[in-house]
Amino acid sequence: MYELMDLSGIFKVLADPTRLSIFNLLMGGVHCNCEIAEKINLPVNLISHHLKILSKAGLISSFRKENDARWIYYCADPTKIRDLKHQIQDFFDENRIVDREPICPPCKKK
Repeated sequence: MYELMDLSGIFKVLADPTRLSIFNLLMGGVHCNCEIAEKINLPVNLISHHLKILSKAGLISSFRKENDARWIYYCADPTKIRDLKHQIQDFFDENRIVDREPICPPCKKK
């Protein structure tokens, strides 16, 4: 089942075109900050800001390689994506749309 507040937060995070572009790149595999900056033509510090927001929303995760911890690598979080996919499918389920009559006072049948 979906939670409206959860979906609202995710939609807000991804409503920003830059974050959506970054997330789209990360759905295609692991990237480092400098690769992302080069691909979407923005400064590294701005990319870092957006990565922090995506990370806080749980959409992405980061890691360092054991043999060279200088670099941080980012990727989409498959568990969160799977959960979000189910929530969105539940939210947009056309079976939720029912034929009903409004019951507001001006529409009440006498």
